[in-house]
Amino acid sequence: MKLTRPLCVLALSFVCCSVPAEDWPQWRGPHFNGSSGEKGLPSTWSKETAAWSVDLPGPSAATPIIFGDRVFISTPDTSSTTLRAICLDRKTGKVLWNQPVGEGRIQRDEKSNFASPSPVADAERVFFFYGNGALVAFNHDGKQLWSRSITKDYGDFTFQWTFSTSPVLYGGKLYLQVLQRDVPVHGQGRTDGPNESYLLALDPASGKTIWRHVRPSDAVAESLEAFSTPTPFEDKGRKEILIAGGDCLTGHDPATGKELWRWGTWNPKKIGHWRLVPSPVASGGIVLACAPKSDPIYAIKTGGDGLLDDSAIAWKTDQKRQVSSDVPTPLAYEGDFFVLSDVRKNLSRVEPATGNVKWTVELPGRSKFEASPTGADGKVYLMNFAGDVVVIDAAKGEILSTIPMGVEGDDATRSVVAVAGGQLFIRTNHKLFCVAKK
Repeated sequence: MKLTRPLCVLALSFVCCSVPAEDWPQWRGPHFNGSSGEKGLPSTWSKETAAWSVDLPGPSAATPIIFGDRVFISTPDTSSTTLRAICLDRKTGKVLWNQPVGEGRIQRDEKSNFASPSPVADAERVFFFYGNGALVAFNHDGKQLWSRSITKDYGDFTFQWTFSTSPVLYGGKLYLQVLQRDVPVHGQGRTDGPNESYLLALDPASGKTIWRHVRPSDAVAESLEAFSTPTPFEDKGRKEILIAGGDCLTGHDPATGKELWRWGTWNPKKIGHWRLVPSPVASGGIVLACAPKSDPIYAIKTGGDGLLDDSAIAWKTDQKRQVSSDVPTPLAYEGDFFVLSDVRKNLSRVEPATGNVKWTVELPGRSKFEASPTGADGKVYLMNFAGDVVVIDAAKGEILSTIPMGVEGDDATRSVVAVAGGQLFIRTNHKLFCVAKK
């Protein structure tokens, strides 16, 4: 297929790894919490020492998804104003296929675009979702298996900004959540029916709806909007899908979507501009819910049933402890939470049972950090708006290195650093880099 803008491989070499490889099949990795069991990862490198790099046709917050020797990229092509689904060879960066999935309009505002959601893959298929409602499945060779429009089926998304959430594969189902306003805003939303928030379960083989569970909320205005992603979670034999948004946290039965429990709220005054971005994360019998802006983080005990009161709160942070997150989703790694505060520009390691802060490190540079942290090989990897990757010793909270991967003028780089096969996959506004330890 002729590309509208070629993706050029700049450097080709492959470093083989003797450690067992682990894929990065969805946005928060193989364990739904931002961590990987990969070992032998680098602490320092440069653009010039990357195993390979490719030019990308447009910026996106979507994370590279790696399954086996395939790398899947969701991206806009700004030169042709199309949305693309791209597959690369993990060993070389060679483009294996590049499929158009929409053309004409690629964004609603200047802060984001429709290609912000990350793909999700299994051994047979890869699924791409876009902020305009398009959901498309391909096999690993690039053949389209099915497609559907979520907005055509269930109504226009009702958001002030460009909607984004990533699809999730779990237990043989494909999950997608839409937490939105209950009335139209800025010309967006249904006028022929109710604007409902819901969790959707689909058959990965056909794309057909298995069930759609409506999720009500008492929040108002923009506080009904969430850009979070559903999080699968298992504890003491019970499986759940965790959802954060609409001023509350809920756990759902993966088989039916039935709400098992609900806790809320972090917004008792019903402030109307508290949209939610961070997804929930669980570890050590605790689910974290990050209140917006610079407000506290709430630790909710797992195993609850029905409507929970504040006795379900194990602990919460306070303003003086400098632990909060407005945009990044916390990392669960090595038995602790790692909370990246984009407002306060620091990273903290927090004990799940008590909320005790083991260490806090101030982050370097002037650029904001919004990409969620990644944990692997005893290190935490962060990337800021300028494309600088910061590597931190997870045990000591010491900065090991800061590596500039962006170019002059880069801004709002928000893709998560992905880990697979002994390699790091780093997406800036203009390039995708594959980095490995020599």
